[in-house]
Amino acid sequence: MHSLVFLCARRLVSHHPSARRALDLLPAELYPVLFQAAFLDRRTLALQDLVATWPFPILSFQQLLGHHDQQYSSHHPSLREKPSKLCFQAVIMAVVAHLRRPWASAGLVPWCQLRVLDMTDLQDFDTDRGPDRMSLWSGTVALAKACIEVSKHKNECQKRSSKRWKGPSGASTTPQPFSVEIRADLFVNGTSFGVLRDALQTSAGPLRLKCRDFRTEELSITGIVTLLESLEPVGVRRVDLRFNNLGPAGLCTVLPHLTRFTELVSLKLPYSNIDVRRLAPGTDTGLRQLAVQLGRFPCLKELNFGSSRLSGSLRQLLSDLQAPLESLELAFCYLLPGDLAFLHKSLHAPALRRLDLSGHNFTENLLQCLCQLLEKISASLLHLDLMECHLTDARLADLLPVLCRCSRLRCLGLFGNPLSTPGLKTLVRKTVVLPDLRLVVYPYPVDCYSREPSRLASAFGHLCEDVVDKERFAAVSAEVGRMLASSGRADAVWTSSLCRHSAPDYFTL
Repeated sequence: MHSLVFLCARRLVSHHPSARRALDLLPAELYPVLFQAAFLDRRTLALQDLVATWPFPILSFQQLLGHHDQQYSSHHPSLREKPSKLCFQAVIMAVVAHLRRPWASAGLVPWCQLRVLDMTDLQDFDTDRGPDRMSLWSGTVALAKACIEVSKHKNECQKRSSKRWKGPSGASTTPQPFSVEIRADLFVNGTSFGVLRDALQTSAGPLRLKCRDFRTEELSITGIVTLLESLEPVGVRRVDLRFNNLGPAGLCTVLPHLTRFTELVSLKLPYSNIDVRRLAPGTDTGLRQLAVQLGRFPCLKELNFGSSRLSGSLRQLLSDLQAPLESLELAFCYLLPGDLAFLHKSLHAPALRRLDLSGHNFTENLLQCLCQLLEKISASLLHLDLMECHLTDARLADLLPVLCRCSRLRCLGLFGNPLSTPGLKTLVRKTVVLPDLRLVVYPYPVDCYSREPSRLASAFGHLCEDVVDKERFAAVSAEVGRMLASSGRADAVWTSSLCRHSAPDYFTL
């Protein structure tokens, strides 16, 4: 239930002319709840007025919207969702308009006290977000264009005013305008490369873009290096380079430019065109150099080499790391028993909180190594992904005893495995003992498909919801819900939807 203060705030922001006049009379302490109310009801004009007169040096979306109406003991789930595109654009437009005002260019003290706009954690990659949501890519473009616009306006104002501003000696002086720093997560590809490059080169302008998490797709080595060198190094915690076809040589060219980011914790390099089969026998120079480069990041805790063929090379690749990893994503990496045996004995095992080994065919030998690894990391593991791993009912039965010893497990991904309805029910019965398990993404049981089971067995990894017998699956899903409720675990989410229930990010574990 909403507090009286929040209800009053919603009423006020719904009447834009009255709200604008009232802002001059209201205490600063009410601005956060007014911002929350305007955001919830998508009152874009009210949002612009609030930003234009913001009485605090920092405006953090995450603090305001992630802890809705905390002071007044009220909560609303809509404020925890990703913001609408209109709300996002309204805030940016307000900042741009604020910096374009004459007194801003002249360096005069404004009423607005805003100096830092923190917009991190707002945009996502959710394909189910809808047309009114702001994607990370479009948000990056909007911020970049705003920086360029404000920078151009500043230059024009300086040219016009250079003759009007004179110091005591008659010499021309340039007033020092105030500036706003925008903290954001950035995502760039070939289409948006130019605008982001130009925006980052305006770092001395009134609107400065500061990156926390940086992601690129399908860029050349030169393009990646150009952007990395343009980023302010302080505050960068994650770099995600994917679909860039770099290969070991390209990665060895790019990675030295990441050493500027002394706070780098997460490095994601999926789909980087690494294939150990292409290395001639005895010529492992590329992997060796790559391992040396990885060893130059002392704070690294998360590493992703998904969709790289690393068979038999994991020891060499991770040998130079200075500290144990807490998150390791090796989906579809064609690992061998020796690779898992190395992980089992490595310094990383006791620290692993997240492990992704999706896309591996866990036959008897590899499954045995997996069980040994899970036994070793059972005390720390929070998130495990084993999607599309050919786990049948029998193989899952071999895995369940050690899986149930992972007492802190919160998330389990098993989508794409050929389990039957009885196998799924066994999974439910066995794992209800895990007190922290809150999210399980399970596969459509093979007996819920409309095709013959014999044909499904060889193609289960490519099956989709379109060939599911919806009535049959609805009955199974309902039975799973009843089993959870009867076990006192109705709070857990068991789903076959990858989009609607995405697993938590490493930084939220």
